[in-house]
Amino acid sequence: MTKALEDYLEEVHVLILQKGKARVRDVAHDLNVKMPSVVKALAELKKLGLVNQEPYGDIELTAKGRRIAASVLGRHTLLKAFLMKLNVPEEQADNDACLMEHILSATTLDRIRDFVEGGGARAKEKSDKNKETK
Repeated sequence: MTKALEDYLEEVHVLILQKGKARVRDVAHDLNVKMPSVVKALAELKKLGLVNQEPYGDIELTAKGRRIAASVLGRHTLLKAFLMKLNVPEEQADNDACLMEHILSATTLDRIRDFVEGGGARAKEKSDKNKETK
């Protein structure tokens, strides 16, 4: 799935969590895109079995769509928290997290999670153990 489709899926998930529903116009507004772009992305997400939507109706996530969207949102939240620990201003941390969430490996994300949750000590311990086993 492309970065752009992940962003659309994540935004649908966020809107459902915040407002109880997601509509094309809300997704377009929040992502600062035109409504036809959202409609096109939704068609792709439907083909992938990640969303359902009747014409002019609310957007619903399938079980698979919820899983993937929650994962993307989790990566975003983790990376934003990490950047804010580095004293990056919140708005910049949010923007940078959005870019980073699509490209970092699972191993890197695990180390960042360890750092954020454990203040850095566990991340260093795991890194040292990885070096010992190579």
